[in-house]
Amino acid sequence: MYTFPQLLLRNTLLSLIFILSVSAISLSLLSSLLEGKATQHSQVISLLTKPSVTTNKEIDTIKRLAEALQQTTTYNVLIITNQAGEELFNYKNTDIGLTLPLTSPKPKKYIAKQLSVSIEYQLNFSGEQTLVINFILSSLVLSFSLVFFAATMSIKRHKTVFKIINQQIKSDLALVNHTNTSDIEQSGANNDILEIPELKQGISDIKELMAKQLENTLNLEKEAYIDHLTKLDNRNRFVQFYENKIVQESPVQFGVLIITRCSELQTINQIHGYKEGDNYISHVAKLITKTLSAYSDGNVFRLNSSDFACILPNIELKEAEKFTKELTIQFNEYQQASDLDSVAYSGLVHFDKSKPLGELLALADTGVSVAQTQSSNAWYSQRDTDILQKNSANYGNQNWRQEIDSVLENQRVTLLLQPIQPSGRNSKVYGEILARFLNSNNEMLPTASFIAMAEKLDKIIAVDKLIIETTIKEIISKNMFNHSFGINISARSISDEHFMIWLERKLLREPQVAPRLIFEITEYGLQQNIKTSKRLINMLHRVGSRITVERFGVGLTSFKFFRDLTPDYIKMDSSYTRDIDDDKNNQYFLRLMVDLAHRLSINVLAESVESQEEKHTLDKLFIDGCQGFYIGKPAPL
Repeated sequence: MYTFPQLLLRNTLLSLIFILSVSAISLSLLSSLLEGKATQHSQVISLLTKPSVTTNKEIDTIKRLAEALQQTTTYNVLIITNQAGEELFNYKNTDIGLTLPLTSPKPKKYIAKQLSVSIEYQLNFSGEQTLVINFILSSLVLSFSLVFFAATMSIKRHKTVFKIINQQIKSDLALVNHTNTSDIEQSGANNDILEIPELKQGISDIKELMAKQLENTLNLEKEAYIDHLTKLDNRNRFVQFYENKIVQESPVQFGVLIITRCSELQTINQIHGYKEGDNYISHVAKLITKTLSAYSDGNVFRLNSSDFACILPNIELKEAEKFTKELTIQFNEYQQASDLDSVAYSGLVHFDKSKPLGELLALADTGVSVAQTQSSNAWYSQRDTDILQKNSANYGNQNWRQEIDSVLENQRVTLLLQPIQPSGRNSKVYGEILARFLNSNNEMLPTASFIAMAEKLDKIIAVDKLIIETTIKEIISKNMFNHSFGINISARSISDEHFMIWLERKLLREPQVAPRLIFEITEYGLQQNIKTSKRLINMLHRVGSRITVERFGVGLTSFKFFRDLTPDYIKMDSSYTRDIDDDKNNQYFLRLMVDLAHRLSINVLAESVESQEEKHTLDKLFIDGCQGFYIGKPAPL
């Protein structure tokens, strides 16, 4: 059984469909009629201007010809001119009347060679159009009258049904309150009314609708407040929790906020693939949840891809440090079992109701930055809560600056090599150099954070130089001239004039090593300045080195990009190779890119290959080489 709004909506839609159909048919018939009338009038003009007719004394003058034409039909415009372009007759209708869009007659021109005149005219069809408009309006009035009648009848019917339901509710309440026997008898009568099939169905429909709305509400809340990977509350719920449970009146008077950052996510995604990255995040979430279970009032949230937040209500900072110590133990065990450089770092800050959330997050983030310069999986308590007001927010940055300078000065970098497997005997590929940086205790610093802070503190050019120099020394000392090695260079470095001069001189001094080096630069970095990028590639080719455009396909690359830069390799971004065996669109795109690249003698590589199915599909697409967790893990150079 339809509800009242459904009936009203259905009837209105049917009426609109009927009106649109009638209008379309009417306009189509009108158009055909007017076209036929225009054709018929052209024939009339032809007859009136024949020599046999023009000799008749009724139309032997132009004026009589015009009168004869006006007697045949109604014009908006009628102009007769001679061969010299002189107007012999000019008529314009000032009362055109009502016209419809798309049906206005077009001006036409007829040349009467026998009379040596030109007749320009526009017919008037206002009478026919008025008739069609009246017909459409009549249909419109009739349709909405029927809708109004149906709505009125539906209202009466629904009032009757709701009256019966109301009586039933009153009867049920009377039974609950132990009313007298007469009320019970009345309720029995109402129960007989409920035996009506239509009423039963209506009540059932209402219950089903309410259940669906409740289910939809719960699903929307789940999507808005739950992280789909870890099933933890997300950032939206975190903000809501802090505002409702801490800022407002509640038993929580103070507590500790802990930010835990998964430092290896970016590295794992690039080397092992996104599936391993998801597994890593899920495992960290379980470790945090397990450790937090000792605190009954503790809450954990996933703020973004790599950050988790824990709130320990009514806990002092010293007590919360016990939690982070236990968390570090868990992270160390996971690190050893998974062969990771680190797992996660934590920053702690004490709070009370007076502290705004934004300030607390900034303080905890500074604590994380300091922790990352210490031992693996370390934590740091940010006790100086006035640090932001003292313009000392760069405290964490200062720690990083000292750590990066120490790495550069003492050349504490170790190199790993991840192989790229060729797809055929004729494919020429190489292994990619991956740098890892050590602190003063020879412990691994988080690579992604190290590179990001080097970029931020303008140290990345010096870092690039250190990696290049260390790689060249390793190749020479271990006599590895039969292999080729890929080295990543930042976009900042290639835009620096002094770095370009240094690199060219360095490669010219090492003629044996230069042909063994392939420099990897992101597509985005090359596109920032095409002129500079072209100069870099020409220089590298001149000294015998080669270049790879990595993360290819992320930007809007054009054919001109290939033609101007002519790289030696392009390495497709992982978003194209991930689950390539099930993605027909990416397969089609890769097939086109491989064909275009091979025509220009450019080799195509695929990264983040995680399964045999992906490797098999890429081989069928004639990819020249594959790199990823399935092919081989990074190993010491």
